[in-house]
Amino acid sequence: MLSYPPMEQPPENQRTERKLAAILAADVVGFSRLMSRDEEGTLNRLKAHLGELVEPHIAAHRGRIVKRTGDGLLVDFASAVEAVRCAVAIQAGMADRNRVAEGDRRIEFRIGINLGDVIIEGEDIYGDGVNIAARLEALADPGGIFVSRAVRDSVRDKLGIVLEDLGEKPVKNIPRPVRVFRIGRAAGPAAASQPPAVPDKPSIAVLPFANMSGDAEQEYFSDGISEDLITDLSKVSALFVIARNSSFTYKGKTAKVQEIGRELGVRFVLEGSIRKAGNRVRITAQLVDATTGGHLWAERFDRELTDIFATQDEVVRQIVAALAVKLTQRETQQRRRGTRNIEAYECWLRARELLGRGSREAVVQCQTMHRRAIELDPNFSAPYAGLAFASVSDYVNAWVDDPARALDAAEEWARRAIELDDQLPGGHVALGNVLVWRRRHDDALVQLNRAVDLDHNYAQGHALVGMALMYSGRAAEALEPFATAMRLDPHHANILLHLVAQTHFSLGHYDIAATHLVERIARNPNTDASRMLLAACYGHLGRTEDARAAWQGLLGVNPGFSMTQRAQVLPYKDSSDFDRIVQGLAKAGLP
Repeated sequence: MLSYPPMEQPPENQRTERKLAAILAADVVGFSRLMSRDEEGTLNRLKAHLGELVEPHIAAHRGRIVKRTGDGLLVDFASAVEAVRCAVAIQAGMADRNRVAEGDRRIEFRIGINLGDVIIEGEDIYGDGVNIAARLEALADPGGIFVSRAVRDSVRDKLGIVLEDLGEKPVKNIPRPVRVFRIGRAAGPAAASQPPAVPDKPSIAVLPFANMSGDAEQEYFSDGISEDLITDLSKVSALFVIARNSSFTYKGKTAKVQEIGRELGVRFVLEGSIRKAGNRVRITAQLVDATTGGHLWAERFDRELTDIFATQDEVVRQIVAALAVKLTQRETQQRRRGTRNIEAYECWLRARELLGRGSREAVVQCQTMHRRAIELDPNFSAPYAGLAFASVSDYVNAWVDDPARALDAAEEWARRAIELDDQLPGGHVALGNVLVWRRRHDDALVQLNRAVDLDHNYAQGHALVGMALMYSGRAAEALEPFATAMRLDPHHANILLHLVAQTHFSLGHYDIAATHLVERIARNPNTDASRMLLAACYGHLGRTEDARAAWQGLLGVNPGFSMTQRAQVLPYKDSSDFDRIVQGLAKAGLP
């Protein structure tokens, strides 16, 4: 807990300097316990959280770090609104980081905020305004934010947050009780700190099945089967299915099913294992009610490897039956298409895993594996869609000598995927993605809407609908599909934060955009695109020094950054949308 000694009284002839400030006090919950168990590791993790998340948010919200203790910070802000926005963003970011951290590696902050009169002495501040913030921090829950009535009065109805009145609390060294409010649910990026509501329809998360083959090289196979089950279940319109990206954050982690259900906002969890040996495969699966931990259904399947596709179909049918879900006529008649060639299927599973890594080297390898799958089965549509996505990566990142040719190739691959299987959502998403980058926005939306019609739970499809709307000049409409994508994928990829920020930027919501961008940079420090947009936001907000700092950060991660190249690539339908970025940079005196 932060503690501040009483200040000595100044001489009568010396005028005391005072100011009104919003004071934020924060410290780490159970810091001594964490240090006793792993001193070096705890310090390293704390430094990483402070440097990558906490301090960037403080800077973004124009706070000043007054002092640091071993496990805490005292920060002052000119605005209570900025102090609360900063606190909510920090706690949301910490909740995100802690989801993938095991027990003793989790670091949680308590935060207290007060608005009051403080005494200034050099760089330090003193007085009841500071002491009340420190006492509020001591009262706060782990991961929580407690604020005084003065803060509540200043921010209510401005931030879209819930302020729970906890009543008056006696606090040490303060003569009168303090009215305390707990910050609850928030709008915008802070919503990530709150568990999502469980949908009305049956909702399910498929955890990555454990690889029991005794061979780490077979990991791609167990992961691939898990992902296929997610894909198959997500096509059932009566179900709400969490995206693979979020389900796979629990891979290798020990977490209770009830906790997973709460974090993802689902009623049911499917878990299991796969053992592949020679030409045989054993799949065990169990469906668990995440509210009670009770088993609804469990089964073991021992099959020849050649029967793997029929086995997946059988698992899906039994889960649907266990959930008492009624299929539509189209879903009843739908049959697995894809391939029956096991080697082609395994090549595609390897390629899909490589594509998900996103690096240039992995994309090159995935293209080789996709082509091998096509050689083995020329009528297997999924590898063509995969090649389309890989070629778009080549185009956007300028990883090849002729990016325009890469985009041509991407369109050819995507159209071939649809020719082979027009019921494959991935083919339509691949083509829609290509058409966005070709600036054929209306045609892109036809394909992308077709994809989400085929698969209502397709998080990537909804995200790309939002991207297409944003680039086509329909930014206000883009926010809803982005919100749908984030709900389907609570642990969504950080690129979604950039796209949402880009949308708010197009709408002139520069402060909201900046909040999302700071969060994105905290999760992915190597992004030049978000740093560019953040500098433009600050330029429009008149925060020249912050804009220049963001630009220096951009040059630090990409010294060869080119605005000309970015203007050529970003597929805005109306060039004035990109001009808005240039204008923001110009306001800060940047190129």
